[in-house]
Amino acid sequence: MSRTARTLLVATGSAHKLVELQRLFGDLPLTLVTLRDLGISDEAPEDGATFEENAVQKARFYAEKSGHWTLADDSGLEVDALNGAPGVYTRRYAGADATYQQNYEKLLGALSGLPRAQRGARFVCCMALVDPSLPSGEPPRIFRGERRGEIVEGPRGAGGFGYDPVFEVDGRTMAERSPEEKDQLSHRGQAAALVAAALRAELLG
Repeated sequence: MSRTARTLLVATGSAHKLVELQRLFGDLPLTLVTLRDLGISDEAPEDGATFEENAVQKARFYAEKSGHWTLADDSGLEVDALNGAPGVYTRRYAGADATYQQNYEKLLGALSGLPRAQRGARFVCCMALVDPSLPSGEPPRIFRGERRGEIVEGPRGAGGFGYDPVFEVDGRTMAERSPEEKDQLSHRGQAAALVAAALRAELLG
């Protein structure tokens, strides 16, 4: 990966994810750009069976389109009592156009009546980093973060997004925590910290 490159395409349409990464990569000599910044409107394929497959599909697709280093992620919630569901369907659990609230309300309904001991879950985030200047056969770098927790019986907290109001870690939901706390605890924060370390070594030596 070239040391002179300073632009990183964050291949996401989520403003929340972009803000998280801007905080986590804030000390690096990088300019983060989005698909909108580059005028890219094409939809990447996202039909993998795992988070890793989806992240790699998106990173390779947008790296080829943009010519820039590209970071793409796929993340989701795996609930023990649901045999790992919603998994790769986390974002569209209650339907293709479902809101965050509709998704977590469907989840709460699916777990209704289960005792605390059976409400274990984990958030998973896989990030893929692709350098389009490398040979096409070069495997992308993959960074994975996980956070174990429990699904509470009702939403709590006004922060965060997605399933944060119903995902509890150490007595508080992710939506009850500050952005800085969430960076330290979250699956995305873990994966992004690994990406940041790799980029820091690349850019700063």
